[in-house]
Amino acid sequence: MDMPKQITIIGVGLIGGSFALGLKKQGCPTRIVGTGRDAGSLEKALHLGVIDAAELDLQKAIKDADVVVLAMPVGATEQVLRQIQPFIRPGCIITDVGSSKGVVVQAAHAVFGEVPPCLVPGHPIAGTEKSGVEAAFAELFENRRVILTPAQNADPKAVETVSQLWQCTGAKVSITSVEHHDEVLAATSHLPHMLAFALVDTLATMDDKAEIFQFAAGGFRDFTRIASSDAQMWHDICVTNGDAILAMLDRFTADLGLLRQAIEDKNSDYILEVFRRAKKARDQFCGQ
Repeated sequence: MDMPKQITIIGVGLIGGSFALGLKKQGCPTRIVGTGRDAGSLEKALHLGVIDAAELDLQKAIKDADVVVLAMPVGATEQVLRQIQPFIRPGCIITDVGSSKGVVVQAAHAVFGEVPPCLVPGHPIAGTEKSGVEAAFAELFENRRVILTPAQNADPKAVETVSQLWQCTGAKVSITSVEHHDEVLAATSHLPHMLAFALVDTLATMDDKAEIFQFAAGGFRDFTRIASSDAQMWHDICVTNGDAILAMLDRFTADLGLLRQAIEDKNSDYILEVFRRAKKARDQFCGQ
């Protein structure tokens, strides 16, 4: 494909920074400009070689961009689209990396009156519990899934460009609807994060919390690792994909209630059935 001459990344943190590094690792000749509100973070990204130029002024940052990547928390999507809308040049492609896609569509309708053909919402299914540009690394997306949710009126060339850029980072690209994406991610990503945050918060408010955390074993650390994820980002995801998350929380709460009742009733058969079924599913789909 004809590589974009300039990609502007708004929000050069873990995801935006890793996207830039992944392209650079493949020798992509594209000039990568970073922009955002934090001058210190942009200077760090420049110093680390993540971006080729840093620009605090949004208008200057995007005026020559062929692709604009929204990599800030999803809660800021509408605000940022409003800020850049007057300065987007014809032919410029817009994409994002947010974990909920309905909010991106809503923001586009609020700003443009529609989902413009140049907008290709996206979500890389990759990350760590760390945040900030210093946590970025080029291999983050290798052999990981990236989901694109283009609207029916999307420009095929825009979809192809975004898809190929992600493939250049080593990612595998899938295309689905906004609704299906948000339902699936509520189950596989958002719910586990809610559980991890809630568990750690519950234990942290107990009187003997120091002893509890002192004796925490590997299983606790593995399960709760994602509770170290960026709080603002996950707040935004929780708010913007609330309906789907609530549906999964209700389902999980009902199943947890059945397990609680089985423990109270000393229903050994039911407890063992749940544990065996869960182990089989986990081993089958995620590997042992």
